[in-house]
Amino acid sequence: MLDQDRPKMIQDSRKIAPPAAYVPKSYVQGEEAYRTLYRESVEYPESFWAAVASELTWIKPWETVMEGNFPDFAFFRGGYLNVSENCVDRHALSFRRNKVAIFWEGENGERRIITYLRLHEKVQKFANVLKRFGIQKGDVVSVYMQNLPETFVALLAILRIGAIYNTVFAGFSPEALRERVVDSKAKMVICANRSYRRGRPIPLKENVDRALEGVDTVKTVIVYRRSDEEVPMSPGRDYDWDELMAEAEPICPVEPMEANEPGLLIYTSGTSGKPKGIVHAGGGFLVGTYAYTKYQLDLRDEDVYWNTADIGWLTSHIFVLIGGLALGVTTVLYEGALDYPHPGRLYEMVERYRVNKLFSAPTAYRMLVKNGEELARRYRLSTLELFASVGEPLNPEAWEWVYRVLGGGRAVINNTWGQTETGGTPLAGAPGAVEMKPGSCGVPFYGHTLDVVDGDGNPVPDGTPGFLVIRKPFPSLARDIFGNRQRYVDTYFNVMPGVYFTGDSAIRDEDGHFWVLGRVDDVINVSGHRISTMEMESALIAHPKVVEAAVVGRPDPVKGAVPVAFVILEAGAERGPDLEQELEQWVADEIGSFARPAQVYIVETMPRTRSGKIIRRMLRELIQEGKVQGDTTGLEDFDAVERILENLRGRTGF
Repeated sequence: MLDQDRPKMIQDSRKIAPPAAYVPKSYVQGEEAYRTLYRESVEYPESFWAAVASELTWIKPWETVMEGNFPDFAFFRGGYLNVSENCVDRHALSFRRNKVAIFWEGENGERRIITYLRLHEKVQKFANVLKRFGIQKGDVVSVYMQNLPETFVALLAILRIGAIYNTVFAGFSPEALRERVVDSKAKMVICANRSYRRGRPIPLKENVDRALEGVDTVKTVIVYRRSDEEVPMSPGRDYDWDELMAEAEPICPVEPMEANEPGLLIYTSGTSGKPKGIVHAGGGFLVGTYAYTKYQLDLRDEDVYWNTADIGWLTSHIFVLIGGLALGVTTVLYEGALDYPHPGRLYEMVERYRVNKLFSAPTAYRMLVKNGEELARRYRLSTLELFASVGEPLNPEAWEWVYRVLGGGRAVINNTWGQTETGGTPLAGAPGAVEMKPGSCGVPFYGHTLDVVDGDGNPVPDGTPGFLVIRKPFPSLARDIFGNRQRYVDTYFNVMPGVYFTGDSAIRDEDGHFWVLGRVDDVINVSGHRISTMEMESALIAHPKVVEAAVVGRPDPVKGAVPVAFVILEAGAERGPDLEQELEQWVADEIGSFARPAQVYIVETMPRTRSGKIIRRMLRELIQEGKVQGDTTGLEDFDAVERILENLRGRTGF
């Protein structure tokens, strides 16, 4: 591909070396060290994964490191371990026993500190509570709670006894909860009586009651009282958390688990039909997330680390609950909205806990950009030395702002790529080793073989857009779709035989960096020009009045498809047809006339997942059908679609 044909964001990208002061703190130092370790890890993956696994505690050694290939593969066959033991016991029974595991803060300002020893005590007691109600190895337990220490206790206790947990985002409706409980055949639901979001109480227990109407598989509901409000309790089914914990025995041995047995279940929203229940192997997930967290975040004993993800999002399980705790990290856990009750809440917490490593979604970083430099400069943020991001592409403009304003030009920014199905981030920066490029998703992680191919599965030249695929299995890759093996095989392995099909489009540049452009459906073919929605969105966000943008394709009888943009403006920016036309021309000037949006819609909100990711599929349905027809259970805010329609009524196409 000629240089002038490359997306402008790649043409304009610059290389930034890892800060000299940071490099000595990294597990891998220098690009040559990365290249050597990566080459060895893909040539001899058994040796690499065995070395990672050997840093963990095993009850029984494995017989083989790797077996099989897509879709039937296994790691550490015959090896037995327990995830809870690795995340709690091995720290609580060591020099880390009095180390802070969790700094917790509620949206209302309430604060608690939990050490590894205290966490160990609570997890054992709640494991005995589960056993009291007959929960045993292989049973599914649904957990419908917000970011609370008790949520972590519940999940670690479930893992301790060999059961399978299914976390359900606390913002989900009763209907969404019911669908997941029924599909997973859960025997128990654990919930809080209330959750808080922007000061508004969310009636979780009442939602559970509605969700379980007519559901006979759930025999027990355990309720943690987050607030003093009384809630209806059904005798014989509903039990109070604190009362049960007061009666529980304090010692509970771990259940040995073969490394490939199911450990957790999390649902992803489907484009139509019911959501997919992604099954991860407990042992494989532990080994994989331990590796991601160690090498991509360089977590060490002295760090204070904050991953802002909600426990309903798998990122929190990968990088905090399992990956983070397995490394013995001190983590910050926060209950509410990052900009409530004031826009400086995130900065205030960074300053209070002296956070030095921050992991959040691109949406959150763009929110900080929107709030401006002046607000950021009111707080002491000099402790921050690494920023990580996942969920959707972090546009170069937001990347540069975070690097300059929050990081002072001396921090690492690790923009990563991963999926619920991958159980981690196969693409990421190597913080102390590889040069950073704003907007890039970095380089392949150790032991992972990724490629960019055409429709026939053949590799395309560097600089050419194509389909992102993974050529070899790795421990944290999903093992099944719950109750539907054929859907698992068809979705991920039959689209392009011999590889794992990610469903994303990407470009690999001449330096080996990958640029994930979005879902395959989000690459628009306009009169023969393949245009990345990420590139158009990045161009729109570069406009001084735009804080967020989403671009989707609309069928066109002449051009095949045309881009349509949805934008959210900076606070106080004037809106109107003139600005929309200005933004259309702005994209044409930035990328080329072929990329000019057919329409720009100024809206007040976007449909988002619980992780903050914009659900572009819903926007596509709105402009094509005038309504959302597919699965809506993944929405964080169920009123968002109606508010968008209110913005659009009377406009062209609506």
